[in-house]
Amino acid sequence: MGQANATAGKGFVFLGFSSFGELQLLLFALFLLLYLATLTASVFIIVVIRMDSHLHTPMYLFLSFLSFSETCYTLGIIPRMLSSLVMGGQAISYAGCAAQMFFSASWACTDCFLLAVMGFDRYVAICVPLHYASRMSPAFCSQLVGTSFLSGYLFGLGMTLVIFHLPFCGSHEIQHFFCDTPPVLSLACGDTGPSELGILTLSLLVLLMSFSLITVSYAHILMAILRIPSAEGQKKAFSTCASHLMVVVVHYGCASFMYLRPKASYSLERDQLIAVTYTVVTPLLNPIVYSLRNRAVQTALRSAFRGRLLRRR
Repeated sequence: MGQANATAGKGFVFLGFSSFGELQLLLFALFLLLYLATLTASVFIIVVIRMDSHLHTPMYLFLSFLSFSETCYTLGIIPRMLSSLVMGGQAISYAGCAAQMFFSASWACTDCFLLAVMGFDRYVAICVPLHYASRMSPAFCSQLVGTSFLSGYLFGLGMTLVIFHLPFCGSHEIQHFFCDTPPVLSLACGDTGPSELGILTLSLLVLLMSFSLITVSYAHILMAILRIPSAEGQKKAFSTCASHLMVVVVHYGCASFMYLRPKASYSLERDQLIAVTYTVVTPLLNPIVYSLRNRAVQTALRSAFRGRLLRRR
């Protein structure tokens, strides 16, 4: 326990992209541009949805909270990553690492549950449209959002406790750019088998619970779409789900690969590149997909730009 306490006292050091040498400045510029674009797009979507009364529907309420969740997720990871690219290995305290893991895991789990809620919303809208207003009432939507955030925090707390109850008596250098579960778990000493099983179980619960709801929702949606007699009607119904489906495929694909596998299959360099996808690229993908493929959002964005231009004149 003395060694474990010593590690807890001195904390950890992120090695991040130190092996990339002179390419780090190029990566810094690239990630900074992507990060600023992500923040701008997410905040703009939240503001537009709040200001445009035509977007005050459950679907866009959930989208605004998804954008908020992903903005918080990137705020806890990317600024420190950018700093390490410029200044080299960055130290983080033991408590700071635990806090970063808790918040990043919590927001990631919250995203899963919000995506499931959005799938359920599309099910009600397409399969039982006459009861949509009564079923997706403001009170019920608030409960769905609140449950998503609470569940995300509880699962994030569980994952953090499973990792940080272990002793860290070896190297304190994290081969990553943030305190994600696989690289931190690789530093633990002693028997990590129960913790690996715990992380795998919690990850399975989050992904299976949320993805099962999405799968059931879309099974009913598909059957409802196939019953529509005209091809134009089928296309219109499916178009309301296309953006959500694209985001689900990317989000669950990355999450499943990262967390539903044993420790023996971890590859720190490969996992670091995959982590860039879901920490930098995916949060930018969501607002872009919903902006480019959603006519209501496009109309609201054009109205917002016109309004700004008129005020300037």
